[in-house]
Amino acid sequence: MKIVLITGASSGIGRATALRLASEGHHVVVGARREDRLAELADKIRADGGSVDVCRLDVTDRADVAAFVDGAADRHGRVDVLVGNAGVMPLSRLDSLLVDEWDRMIDVNVRGLLHGIAATLPHFQRAGGGHFVTVASIAAHGVVPTAAVYCATKYAAWAVTEGLRQEVDPSIRVTTISPGVVTSELADTITEAGAQEMMRAYRAAAIPPEAIGEAISYALAQPSTVDINEIVVRPTRQR
Repeated sequence: MKIVLITGASSGIGRATALRLASEGHHVVVGARREDRLAELADKIRADGGSVDVCRLDVTDRADVAAFVDGAADRHGRVDVLVGNAGVMPLSRLDSLLVDEWDRMIDVNVRGLLHGIAATLPHFQRAGGGHFVTVASIAAHGVVPTAAVYCATKYAAWAVTEGLRQEVDPSIRVTTISPGVVTSELADTITEAGAQEMMRAYRAAAIPPEAIGEAISYALAQPSTVDINEIVVRPTRQR
């Protein structure tokens, strides 16, 4: 059994990952801002025989993230995995100048990831092992109209995670998961009409978030001598 911390766990990939890993016997510590969603998730996990801790979490708050990680370590004596999944995607053209939305993506998708690494890495170093899993995106590998800032944040998430992999002791494993179009609430934050229409067409072929939970499960299940560096998972119709 591993102690697995998951950010952005109230819906989508985070929720599916929590359910998958709990069903496999891991103890999951789920964090997100929407406490009602976390409570519902925890009830389902426990009803299915799994174990879970719930913690309201704002990844943009460095102290909040530190408390999330340190609290789990205090309760369980260790933390084994951090799944950095929290993310937002309010797409828009640059000339729409939705600067507040740009800032929000940078704060959640980049600073939130860095806060998780900063809080967790000392625990892994003291323990002589651990596993970072970053949920990036295929947006880390290309740019499309309306997604310049979002892609920039996911490029950054990929780069930070790859840099971490190269810098840390080999006893600490590092994995980047890059999903394609997944059924989720990410597109619900888009306010620009053109981007909304584009995303409706783009999301016509989507895979369920459980497919990403399965990929994360696969990476965690490998022996300690195997480090799955990156997995790209997308619908067969998405080219």
